[in-house]
Amino acid sequence: MIGIIMFLVALVLLLFGFPVAFTFGGVAVIFGVLAEGWDLFAFMPFRIYNIMQNTVLMAVPLFIFMGIVLQKTQLAEQLLESMGRLFGNMRGGLAVSTILVGALLAASTGVVGASVVAMGVISLPVMLKYGYRRSLACGTICGAGTLGQIIPPSIILIILGDVLGLPVGDLFQAALIPGLVLVGLYITYVLIYAFAKPEVAPAVPLEDDNSAAWRQYMTALKAIVPPLLLIIVVLGSIFAGIATPTESSALGGVGAVLLSLLYRKFSWRMLYDSALETVKITAMVFAILLGATAFSMAFTYTGGDAVVEEFMLQLPGEKWGFLILSMIIILVLGFFIDFVEISFIVVPILAPIAETLGISMLWFAILIAMNLQTSFLTPPFGFSLFYLKGVAPPQVHTVDIYRGVVPFIMMQASLVVAILVFPELFGLL
Repeated sequence: MIGIIMFLVALVLLLFGFPVAFTFGGVAVIFGVLAEGWDLFAFMPFRIYNIMQNTVLMAVPLFIFMGIVLQKTQLAEQLLESMGRLFGNMRGGLAVSTILVGALLAASTGVVGASVVAMGVISLPVMLKYGYRRSLACGTICGAGTLGQIIPPSIILIILGDVLGLPVGDLFQAALIPGLVLVGLYITYVLIYAFAKPEVAPAVPLEDDNSAAWRQYMTALKAIVPPLLLIIVVLGSIFAGIATPTESSALGGVGAVLLSLLYRKFSWRMLYDSALETVKITAMVFAILLGATAFSMAFTYTGGDAVVEEFMLQLPGEKWGFLILSMIIILVLGFFIDFVEISFIVVPILAPIAETLGISMLWFAILIAMNLQTSFLTPPFGFSLFYLKGVAPPQVHTVDIYRGVVPFIMMQASLVVAILVFPELFGLL
């Protein structure tokens, strides 16, 4: 039971706010030495070397760089303003435009924090100005901002591809339909809610002048077409088999710089700041990966994985019992810890059991990815909630944000259930 105690100690330390990478690494060293001695870590340098040689993980910093450069071109601002003009004259139109922009930002930047902050700064005050209910406006922004976790190119899909040994291109293709279905669910919910209760999301009056309307459409096209072309080039090259995800991520980075030139936002300072921020985020991800590698090694050698496997294989319903319990565990853990930690610590424990039960790993990966997306919305530690609260106007209270995200959490959970029960509808089996 040493491995199980080690896991619980790590969770408690994380709840107290200790840094993730050092928590996992420190707990692994203490329990590993107590159980097996220092010889346990003799192969650790070789594991680190293998991680650094992994070409799949090279896509992580490159896609992060692409997202940060696009963030600094003020892409979100241009998209939100254009979409708001196009859809504002219908009930719930501003919320629908926010969801569509969230989907476009997800496919072009994939940076959840940047998307939520940008939409919170620009879209939230406009929705409040025109009488939108605070909870609906907040929930829409948080839900749309998290789409970057499931719509490719997604960092979480790259990490899961590495952890589960799956081709990242296959994961991108498999995640596309669930991601678009989730966007459709969001829009349907907003429209039904707005038409049932017009006061929660009133229409915004549009200019009657035909020439002004034409200019709005042209402005919208100028804002939408360039990032859309970048998305098509990056994802299209992967889906067509022309480039690997790592190669297409490099293409995306170059494309983002070209877009910054097109939008006249390029500067050497912007390039330096983007590179520096990319290094910081990448260092955090890889530090967690190294700590998680030490933790999983100690967990395995202390017999923790054997205990978990024995328990899971004895569940009623065999693979269905395992899948249901796995999804519940990941959902609950998502309330307290980040998707990176869950991907590097929990998923490697569950993956061998899934293989033993004959579960399709592609199906399992998409279930996990969709489930992990919910971790950005669930209180008390949902990062999207913190991002939005940090930029929200004073009249928006924390309870408005919490109340607003509940329907979006329910929609995500419903989609997880649908993928679990009807994988064939999503092309996963």
